Amino acid sequence: MERRTIGAGALAVGAVGLGCMPMSWAYSSSRQRGEESLRTVHRALDLGTTLLDTADMYGPFTNELLMGRVLKERRPDAFVSTKVGLLVGEQHIVANGRPGYVKRACDASLRRLQTDVIDLYQLHRADPEIPVEETWGAMAELVQAGKVRALGLCAVGARGGRRSGARLHDATIRQLQRVQQIFPVSAVQAELSVWSPEALETLLPWCEARGVGFLAAMPLGNGFLTGTLTPGQGFEPDDVRARHPRFTAEMMAANQPIVVGLRRIAARHGEGVTPAQVALAWVLAQGRHVVPVPGAKRERWAAENARAEALRLTSEDLAEVAELPRARGSWD
Repeated sequence: MERRTIGAGALAVGAVGLGCMPMSWAYSSSRQRGEESLRTVHRALDLGTTLLDTADMYGPFTNELLMGRVLKERRPDAFVSTKVGLLVGEQHIVANGRPGYVKRACDASLRRLQTDVIDLYQLHRADPEIPVEETWGAMAELVQAGKVRALGLCAVGARGGRRSGARLHDATIRQLQRVQQIFPVSAVQAELSVWSPEALETLLPWCEARGVGFLAAMPLGNGFLTGTLTPGQGFEPDDVRARHPRFTAEMMAANQPIVVGLRRIAARHGEGVTPAQVALAWVLAQGRHVVPVPGAKRERWAAENARAEALRLTSEDLAEVAELPRARGSWD
């Protein structure tokens, strides 16, 4: 697989990453099987997907423990990315950016991951009670201590901004400008996909201009862009899509033309090419500093995603994607 670099430190990763969250959290728990997930991670590594993206809150903690079982055997093959800053309670999630907590959380992540260094340590969310400079300073000390190789920032949640018309990533850019004064940002993780292209407006150019890598979260639109979901199929109560404004039966039906367009492009590239691969190839085409991180918990999906790296979209394809209808949510 093609290698891409993250940040000025030239950290090399496979062009397509693996989002590990669905294996342990946020998606249907009845379909989460540890041994199958382990096989999925091994298969991804075999195919050159080196970036494993996890977080201490996924589970919580169980996703890092799962990755640790793989890393114990294959640490040289993997680029480990995990996150800090969010705590999961019974019915809520809260931020914690206190420097002492960040350092303790890093040590705990290292133990669960069974490694002595984290390649990319990302701030999941800034704590509104703590200046982000203090949190970032503590993370920088972890780099200096040799526990972390590089630092990243996850974009501020901004889905609600679609209703107000506000530029979605202004708050994230303000945070980036602040922490960049303390220690270099190597990567930013934010949603980017065919049906959520908002990062192209300001955030992606900000990263490109500064040599900052961009990890494209949810590049398959929470599974919608794979074309494997049926409108009205329903989701388990613990599945984030059960409360997602684009996953009501009405909106899934309304957004089908997007999948139809991706399927049409896939057909031009030959038998076996899928809408998901077209969606990932579109993300890859947005810049050499962009690495899509699709979530997967099955070997077949991880393999399909990895093969998307070889798909080269034509200018005609890209123009056709640009003309696809805007994705609709239940507020539209």
